Amino acid sequence: MRLHTVALSNLRRRKSRAAFLVAGLLVGIATVVTLLTLSTALTVQAQNNLESYGANIVVQPQADKLSLGYGGLNLGGVSLGAREIREADLARITTIPNRKNIAAIAPELLGAVQVRGRRALLMGVRPAEQFALKRWWTLDGRRPIGGDEVIAGSSAATTLNLRSGGTVDIDGQSFKVTGILRPTGSEDDSLLITELATAQRLLGKPGKVTMVEVAALCSNCPVQKIVAQISGVLPGTRVTALQQVMKNRMHALDQFRQFSYLVAGIIIAIEALVVFVTMMGSVNARTREIGIFRALGFRRGHVTSLVLTEATLASLLAGVLGYLVGMGLSYVLLPQLGGHGVPIVWTPALAGGAVGLAVLIGSVASLYPAMHASRMDPTVALRAL
Repeated sequence: MRLHTVALSNLRRRKSRAAFLVAGLLVGIATVVTLLTLSTALTVQAQNNLESYGANIVVQPQADKLSLGYGGLNLGGVSLGAREIREADLARITTIPNRKNIAAIAPELLGAVQVRGRRALLMGVRPAEQFALKRWWTLDGRRPIGGDEVIAGSSAATTLNLRSGGTVDIDGQSFKVTGILRPTGSEDDSLLITELATAQRLLGKPGKVTMVEVAALCSNCPVQKIVAQISGVLPGTRVTALQQVMKNRMHALDQFRQFSYLVAGIIIAIEALVVFVTMMGSVNARTREIGIFRALGFRRGHVTSLVLTEATLASLLAGVLGYLVGMGLSYVLLPQLGGHGVPIVWTPALAGGAVGLAVLIGSVASLYPAMHASRMDPTVALRAL
């Protein structure tokens, strides 16, 4: 007679107790698997969103002083300083070793223009890249798609009396106002925004840009590494990482993961307590049976192994079922949490970890009940017969 055969027989004879043990562990393992799967999926989604949500690296020309203000630049009068960045050089950014971490590159040309007798700040952009970078921008109207179109920030529209669908003369050239940018609370509200090529023509800066905003989120390397790589391919520029933005992003992701781990730890502790109480009750209810085993020649090690084997078999079943239930719950809950379009990955590591965790909890929590069973005096146990 082998111990695992006896253990299986005991589990079959006590179906309700075995089912309670498996169910207790299953709920815990399924919850842990669901939390970790959702945490991973939502973290990936957050990374994907953050990578294209605002710049965290700014590339500026090397200059002692720039003059008017936008994005840390001082734009005094019409002059922007002696240097600009060549637009053609920006393609080098896509050649850096960490190019896969670059989500968006948005070149900008800034300059002062005359509009209805007032000085205004004009910014030339590539609309697709700029709106992908600044997803908080919302328009009453549409983006500029032609060389004679412009959009206006909310403050600029009020000051210059502009409306969507109207026209405006900029340095003597007529432009159609295709949209008004809703208030952002930033310097963007004071801008007139047109296509980069149009701004280059108006400002007399063909093939030049004033600054470049880069969105990058490097989860596996320091952002300074990307800064150094961009500096290497764009000599004569000053590349700056907006450290606070980067730290806030990574801190939010880390907090989300840590919360999941904390909840998982609490659940594991509760499950260990459930297993301990269940196995302790099982041992106390089987006093006569254990006494008979001891009288038949079972040593203490045999009794301990028997109890642990029962717990391990139940834990294995709970681990497999818990993983499957947890993945199923992830598919149900992820869309409710805003994770549309984020794939759930079935990883062997998580499956093995779930089963291993269930066995570990079951074994550790059953260790004391098993030792308690092995210490039973067979003569005392047999008196109840």
